[in-house]
Amino acid sequence: MFDRLRLILIFAFSALIPVAAAAQNAAAAAQPAPERNDPDVLVDPMQPDFTLATLPTTLRMPKGKWAFRVTHRFKRPLDDGNFGDLASDLFGIDGGAQVGLELRYGLLRGTQVGVHRTSDRSTQLFVQQNIRTQRDGGAFGLDAIATFEGYENLTDHHQSALGVLVSRNAGRRAALYVEPMFVVNANPFAAGDNDTLMLGLGTRIRIRPSTYLVAEYSPRLAGYDPNDSQISFALEGRAGGHLFQINVSNGFGTTLGQLAAGGSNDDWYLGFNLSRKFF
Repeated sequence: MFDRLRLILIFAFSALIPVAAAAQNAAAAAQPAPERNDPDVLVDPMQPDFTLATLPTTLRMPKGKWAFRVTHRFKRPLDDGNFGDLASDLFGIDGGAQVGLELRYGLLRGTQVGVHRTSDRSTQLFVQQNIRTQRDGGAFGLDAIATFEGYENLTDHHQSALGVLVSRNAGRRAALYVEPMFVVNANPFAAGDNDTLMLGLGTRIRIRPSTYLVAEYSPRLAGYDPNDSQISFALEGRAGGHLFQINVSNGFGTTLGQLAAGGSNDDWYLGFNLSRKFF
């Protein structure tokens, strides 16, 4: 009953997006001219959000501003049972989920910090520094990211990740991402290989002014490499500062440490992300 009530509230919230977007546009019109002219505040149609499905993007956070995100991964595999069984379970919605809550803040111009906690009590702290942007006439966008995370609310099995995010807009239709990352202490069993070098690959394709297709893949190149690498596909829509994404993936990972642990060899899961910018 609690899971269904939670879903009703989430989808009701998403239904209010157009109303909230109109209010946000009216508030933006009332902002002082210097803030409206800050390029970090303006909507970037090729990078509407700070993540793809799980991988980070090079979108800059305005100084002093906030953003919030909910991640939801239903635990029932889409290929579990026949179609009738899956439909009766509302395509996995009745089977429980791993939920993540994320809050990020623009600490300085080009510097953002945040925290992401999932319902299995894994918590990730992160800092991301922008180095260059394609918007300023560069050939590509470039960020550096560092994370610290741990199980049981940061009290057990500590992990760290260091990575470089490279983005490139292909005209006005697609954004491409290449993200090499090194995850320290990726192996929760501390046996054999303990660290992981992985490569995040992703794209966001703009099929309508505010509608996108998303795909990402995170192969492990060296070190700890269990199961298959996590893959995600998504359809998303933007309305003002809101973005709603429906995704399908072979794993539940939404932190870099969880991505290093890989996904399922056989199963695929339904999920969604809901994000909100407070600017």
